[in-house]
Formats: sequence, structure tokens, C-alpha cells
Amino acid sequence: MLFWYWNGWSFFITHFWRKIMKKNIALLLTLALSFTMLTGCSGGDHSKPKADAAAAETETKDDTDAATQSAPDTVILKETDESMINTYTLIAVNPDAPFADADGNAVSDVAINTEGADALIDWFLTQEALDLAADYGVAKYNDHLFYVKDDAPAYSGEITPAAEENKIIRLSTTTSVNDSGLLGYMLPTFEEKYGYTVEIQSAGTGKAIAAAQYGNADLILVHAKSQEEVFVADGYARTVDGFASERLSFLYNYFVLCGPSADPAGTASCENVLDAFAAIAETKSVFISRGDGSGTHTKELSLWPKDLGITDQPDSFASYTDWYTSANAGMGACLVMAEEMGGYILTDKATFLVFVQNNGEM
Repeated sequence: MLFWYWNGWSFFITHFWRKIMKKNIALLLTLALSFTMLTGCSGGDHSKPKADAAAAETETKDDTDAATQSAPDTVILKETDESMINTYTLIAVNPDAPFADADGNAVSDVAINTEGADALIDWFLTQEALDLAADYGVAKYNDHLFYVKDDAPAYSGEITPAAEENKIIRLSTTTSVNDSGLLGYMLPTFEEKYGYTVEIQSAGTGKAIAAAQYGNADLILVHAKSQEEVFVADGYARTVDGFASERLSFLYNYFVLCGPSADPAGTASCENVLDAFAAIAETKSVFISRGDGSGTHTKELSLWPKDLGITDQPDSFASYTDWYTSANAGMGACLVMAEEMGGYILTDKATFLVFVQNNGEM
């Protein structure tokens, strides 16, 4: 695991060093061009306005070409498969939970802001918030980033405004709702109307849940049903007044299988996503795994052929490291890695659309 952790960091250091060098080269070229214009523009050349216009036209064309060239080669190859539905769930943290640190030692004096958590959960399930979530990104990306579940629980009562002692709410959540920009779009409305401040901790679902188990969150917003059910069964969740269950599933989107446009494994022509994953393994095509216990990582592990034996344990894919990379990193970072390495990757569609909009940068 340490090898892949170091391998991932080495990749990103190289990636950002290249970016810095590109910026420096661009700066030098700009200075050189400015010097040439100052020293070579003496005399009354009446053709100068035409030359400037031609130069401006060429520069605009070059900028357009550069923008086109910077578009990522990573594309969606498989989507909207029934096995690719990605459901997001709210869970309030139980103040009487058996909180423990990473070593399993009991943690005492944990203060959970139940009033603030209830207010935020209630608001997330109002029609106002659900409409915001459904509309997010549609105009910009010409596609839905999130959908409201048909059977999503709803709240139509009053939202309790903040008091001085409960105005800070700690939300532990997954990277997809944060990297996609959804929370940055929604939460200012809640904070302005009700006086709360939401502190967001963003990580893979496994780490987001762990933060709550340590006592470092008032509520979680995650997307891995199996892990959520364990969280509830172990006594870390509570039922918010007015709702029937600890798990409040209200939004969904789709996981998508992405990869290079050349699609060396031929995944686009496969009948379903399970066949596509089998084709990636059979052709030993580069695959970038989150490797971080996130909801996306959990979903990915369920899609490989069972006879490969790939799990979250490093020894399970030790013989596949010529094509399978476990990055132990967030969704945005892994998309950048897949683009640079020409590899396949499982991602949520919302983060992928943002990635494309940003020309492959996160």
C-alpha cells in the first residue's frame, strides 16, 4: 500500500511541476514578444494597423486551438446501467454512540450538535433544497448532475434558526457532492436564511463515516449502502423527529465508466458494465482505482469478475499491478491520473462533468 501511496504522490508532483513549467515558459514568451514589439516598431509604417489586426486574429485562433487541444481525452464509455445507480443518504449522528479513535480507544466528552444537524437535515429535505439539487448544473453542463429520488422523504415544517451555542454544524461527506460543487451551490442559501455555519469535511465515504465514529461530525452525507447499514447497526445513527428511518436517501446520480476515447479494451461495445470490467481485466488495460474505501471504490470492487479476487486488500491485486493502480486518493485527483495515464476509471457522473468543463483540471 505504501508503494501505491508514494506512486500516487509522485505522479501528482510531476503533474503540477509540468503545470508550473508551462506557466513560466508562457511568461518568458510573453516578455520576449513585448520586447520585440518595442524595439521593432519605429517609423511611420501605415500598414501597422493591418498587421496588428492580423496578429490579433492569429492570436485568437491560437487561443482557440489551445483550448481545443486541452480538452480531456477521457470520455464516458458506459452509463445509465441499472447497476450504476449512485444513491446519496443523510444520517444524523447519535450523541450516545460508542465513539472511539482510530486505535479503538473509547473517546469521551464528544459534543454532537443535534439541533443543528436536525435543522440541516430538515432543510435538505424541503422542496426548496430538493429543487436546488435537481437544478444544479443543468444550464452549465447541459445535463443533470443529480436527481431527486421519487420516494425521497420530505419535510414541510419550520426550520429552527441558529442559536449562539449551536450555529456550527459539522458535516462529514463524500468528495462527489463537494468536488461537483453541489454543496457550494446549496449551503449558502441555508446559512443565510437560518444563521448556521456548515463546516464541511470531505473524503471518501469510508473516511467520512470514520470521522463520525470518532465523534468529529454531527451528520453525514454519503453514498455506500453497505457501509451506512453497518454504521446504523453499530449504534452511531439516530432517527430525526418526523422521519421513519435513520437512513434518509434523497438524491441519486449514476456511476459512469470512463476511459480513453480509443477504448483499447472495447468497453463501449460490451453489453453491460460487468462485461466491460471483464474486458478491461482480460486486456490488462490501465485502470485507476480510488483505493480509499469510498462509495465509488466500494462500487468498483463489486463490478470485477469474482474469479479475479480483487478486494480492498493490497495482496488481492498484487499480481495485477502492471495494469491496476490503487491510488488512495479523491475522485478529482484520480480523474486527473486516469487522463494522464490513458486509463479507465469508475467515477460519479457529476464529478466527471465538472472535470470536462475544467478541461481536465480539478
